[in-house]
Amino acid sequence: MLVTGIKSKPVYAPLEADGGGRFHVMLGRGVGREPLLRVIAGIAAAKPDALARTRVLYLPDSAQPDGAAAPFTAARVGAVEIFPGAERLLGRFREVLDGALMGTRLYVAGPESFIGLAMKIALEFNLNKDEIRAEECGTRARRVYCVHCRATTEDVRTNIAPCVGCARWLLVRDHYSRRLAAYMGVMVDAEAPGERPPVVELFP
Repeated sequence: MLVTGIKSKPVYAPLEADGGGRFHVMLGRGVGREPLLRVIAGIAAAKPDALARTRVLYLPDSAQPDGAAAPFTAARVGAVEIFPGAERLLGRFREVLDGALMGTRLYVAGPESFIGLAMKIALEFNLNKDEIRAEECGTRARRVYCVHCRATTEDVRTNIAPCVGCARWLLVRDHYSRRLAAYMGVMVDAEAPGERPPVVELFP
């Protein structure tokens, strides 16, 4: 069964600009644009010269109109890159971190699954918690890791879901792995094959 309030579930605070940062890297997806713009406004008010050292990597939702970069370019940030998919954005993020200098601050805004993937990469580059800020917004759909076949199923919104790897029906647990950037999924009918609870949307 799902266990709420489990300690492994990440908790994110609203984004704020870090005045101690020399360079600012921002990742956003969908409605995550608004928190990033709020941070940019904070940087502009406190240290306007830092805007030139701010880079934005952004993935718009399909429902968003063209011109996704416009609010960022209007804010006069140093660089804005728009991506058609998360994989390409995260690949570019790796390149940016590979050339990052001391004093870099990371801001991530978007769905929890997007944040988790970005955090996973940031940890690979040894960014510490004082250098990373994140705000969750948008869909609550989860990445689910199958403990049986090790496949990861994306955008799971229900209490149970079929695994994309082994087709087992998985119970989506609240146990979250930062290393995998996913919630754990275990076979729901292991003890009584074929007996499954009703499918209920829990993560819209």
